[in-house]
Amino acid sequence: MKRSDAPLLGLYIHIPFCRAKCIYCDFYSLPGATETRMDAYTDALTAHLAEAAPQAAHHRVDTVYFGGGTPSLLGAKRLVRILKVIQKHYSVTRDAEITFEANPDSAGDWRELRTLRRAGFNRISLGMQSACDAELRDIGRVHTFDQVRAAVGAARKAGIRNLSLDLIYGLPRQTMEQWQATLEAAVSLEPQHLSCYGLKVEEGTPLFARRDTAALPDDEAQADMYLYTAEYLTRCGYPQYEISNFARPGFESRHNRKYWTLGEYAGFGPGAHSDFGEVRYAYTRDLDAYIRGVTEGTPMLSESQQIPPAERDTEYLMLGMRTVSGLQPADFERRYRRPFRCFVPFLEDCRKAGYAVCEADGSWHLTPKGFLLSNQIIGRLLELLAEDKQSRADAAARGDFRIRLD
Repeated sequence: MKRSDAPLLGLYIHIPFCRAKCIYCDFYSLPGATETRMDAYTDALTAHLAEAAPQAAHHRVDTVYFGGGTPSLLGAKRLVRILKVIQKHYSVTRDAEITFEANPDSAGDWRELRTLRRAGFNRISLGMQSACDAELRDIGRVHTFDQVRAAVGAARKAGIRNLSLDLIYGLPRQTMEQWQATLEAAVSLEPQHLSCYGLKVEEGTPLFARRDTAALPDDEAQADMYLYTAEYLTRCGYPQYEISNFARPGFESRHNRKYWTLGEYAGFGPGAHSDFGEVRYAYTRDLDAYIRGVTEGTPMLSESQQIPPAERDTEYLMLGMRTVSGLQPADFERRYRRPFRCFVPFLEDCRKAGYAVCEADGSWHLTPKGFLLSNQIIGRLLELLAEDKQSRADAAARGDFRIRLD
């Protein structure tokens, strides 16, 4: 195999440290870590990356994503060290997208950001969340909107040209007017990419405990905010390409697209997930257990499941319908040797209701209105797939082989 023909692989690096835990966060992250603890984790992480590299010897790494937690809290020196290990032990493409997440309060030093950019980081994802300081305080964020502006300015001064902002709508006591102001403030900073998430109340978080008194906007209000977001950002030059993601053309997140298109990715760190070598696996959400696993060889996987490509038809449907690219009937049939026609009557009903679109090339995708109902729509597609599988199994049991793909 020519090196240029080698399969592509994304790397996800989990940095589980943060200054303070937001009241809505259910990701694995640890507030208040010491320098010693961060050094110990960096040692384990770099050792694990080097140890696992031979498994990726026949792959080209075209995306690297440092997520968290707050990766920028680790500091430029440690982040550069980790990236250098990746560059040394993996075949990283020259045009690789290399992203790090940062909170505005830890990304205001343009010299530190320049150090990261010179080492190879070329994309930054800032957790802005809101332009309203009162809303930020309500959800436990430790930065202000002035710090967002300062961080954006620092990133630009450092030479980072690919900037993404994360926003959350449906915050406590948030009105449509306040959300519109946040969107306008975000667009005024001229990012290349925007991720806009509806606030979710996850069990086990502080927000869950106070959900009845938090004055959260109801589902209808959140839906209105979402529809406004899709219309406004498209009008501002940020077409929607996934349920929660919008970008200037050419600046869609290449790493996140791997998740939605069944691309291969390998995660490192406590709580990190992977889909690599036909196996889905995850590491335990325990920093100490992860470090012991690397240094002492003790078990550190929390789950592992082998899934052959031919059995990923349900994932293909679920993930494909999250994107504006949607489902390609010919691609589905080529991959899974199953007919697409069993979905068409239902998709036609969705089209008539304004929830779906069939493009000239035959592909199907949801509209913003359809994305609001994506769980129900995807659920019905999965039911139809299961029914078709069962009917074919029943036919085969009867010895009736007249059912064909076309």
